[in-house]
Amino acid sequence: MKKRPWSVTIISWIFVLVGVFGVILHATEIKAQRPFLYDAVWAIGVSLVAIVCGFCMLRGNDWARWLSVAWLVFHVILSGFHSRQELIMHGALLVVFAYLLFRPEANGYFRGAEMERT
Repeated sequence: MKKRPWSVTIISWIFVLVGVFGVILHATEIKAQRPFLYDAVWAIGVSLVAIVCGFCMLRGNDWARWLSVAWLVFHVILSGFHSRQELIMHGALLVVFAYLLFRPEANGYFRGAEMERT
């Protein structure tokens, strides 16, 4: 297996940490009666996706890097409904993370991990 690039490792752990933080933060917002009336349940689901993406990118799953980029695109779209600063921050993260996750070194890592599993 090709060595995991440091950029993939860092981005993967950022996704895991953001996901864990999101689950903890939004879990406090759930009300026992009618939990699905609150956006917290959906936010926890989105946070769990971030955790899965992070751990699966560490394992070399190519689909996880695509899902993580889609996760960031979703946040850029959501940020469009909030402040301009939030939109700029998520947009910048999307550009930087996508660049780092699709560089030749990262492509080789994800391809190599997929080939080993087959």
